[in-house]
Amino acid sequence: MSELIDNRAHRITVLKDIIKHLHSGAAPELVKERLRELVGRTDSTEVMAMEQQLMAEGMPVEEVRSMCDLHSQVTRDVLVQIAPPPAIAPGHPVDTFRRENSALKTVIATIRGTFAEVSDLEDKTDALELVFRLRQSANDLMDLDKHYQRKEHALFSCLERHGIAGPSKVMWAKDDDVRKLLRQMNQSAHGCAPSVGAIKQFFTQHAQPALSAIEEMIFKEENILLPMSLQTLTDNEWAEIWAASPQYGWCLVEPQTGYQPPASSGAATKAVPNEGTIMMPTGHVTVEQLVAVLSTLPLDLTFVDAEDKVAFFSEGPDRIFGRSKAIVGRKVQHCHPPRSADTVNQILDDFRSGRQNVAEFWINFHGKFVHIRYFAVRSKEDTYLGTVELTQDLAPLRQLSGERRLLSYEAAG
Repeated sequence: MSELIDNRAHRITVLKDIIKHLHSGAAPELVKERLRELVGRTDSTEVMAMEQQLMAEGMPVEEVRSMCDLHSQVTRDVLVQIAPPPAIAPGHPVDTFRRENSALKTVIATIRGTFAEVSDLEDKTDALELVFRLRQSANDLMDLDKHYQRKEHALFSCLERHGIAGPSKVMWAKDDDVRKLLRQMNQSAHGCAPSVGAIKQFFTQHAQPALSAIEEMIFKEENILLPMSLQTLTDNEWAEIWAASPQYGWCLVEPQTGYQPPASSGAATKAVPNEGTIMMPTGHVTVEQLVAVLSTLPLDLTFVDAEDKVAFFSEGPDRIFGRSKAIVGRKVQHCHPPRSADTVNQILDDFRSGRQNVAEFWINFHGKFVHIRYFAVRSKEDTYLGTVELTQDLAPLRQLSGERRLLSYEAAG
């Protein structure tokens, strides 16, 4: 059957069936030939849709993750941009992602070029200088984590709004694989002895696997993730990604200037799910949800306003110090015994004046090791808004040692 299948739904179905053969153990070269014959061409959105359908039909995410490198290898010959790519302004998040990938390719080429000089080494001094260059390049590649964090936290979250969860399930896990390989490479580079044998061992065992993994991810981003994202996300979502990006930082290069987010972008343009929702700069929450969250936290919270009146306190199941709703609106000085009045006033005066921002105490109380912290609450303009008190029993935390990396639930007491 040599005719091309042009219908998108049919292409995805055929693509999925062929990839299933790959998962069942078919030789990649045979799978490639069938793709060229039956599919003819496919684009990034269809490859992503194929992987999502496989997971929706019950294929474990881990299996898709373990095979996704083969997916990209067998689809390279038929992968095209069916829709014309939109124009991208300098400084647009996609432009920055691409420029970072270009910078990463340059560092990878530098490492490979440095390794190629091994055969020309004449003495230990030359080897030491070469090792220093490898270490510098390995350090440069550690910047990749900033690129991945922006992708995982800003880009993936917007894609999920459109029902595209494959990248966060599969690509994020592959990112973690790359991170692990990079850490191993960096540690090996800094422990590499200045000798031909040591440098060759470093490159074969640590550098080559890490560099290949980075290059494979760059291919997936450039040919699948970013084109598909450009076809899917709205201008406001790109503006949201752009606004969130600086907190994660940039990988090897700084963003260019030229991109201007739409004036209507931002949290105010997002649909509020229902009445009674409190809109905040980082999201929204209903009053019921907020009360439940504060009551679930393993600490007691009390907020005193700028007039020193108790405005609010949380009601958890295991409060350390009892609170009555009668204290709401009461001067906080009147909520403490007279012997504590001077300390309370000093804290509030220091906070109000700006001399201090934090005060903390710890005491033994009824078998608990109680940590009490007071924080000055200020507006963006640094205006004093009040004081928040956090009280927590640290006795269980002080008993922790070692690590717990596997899931384990505490027995209900």
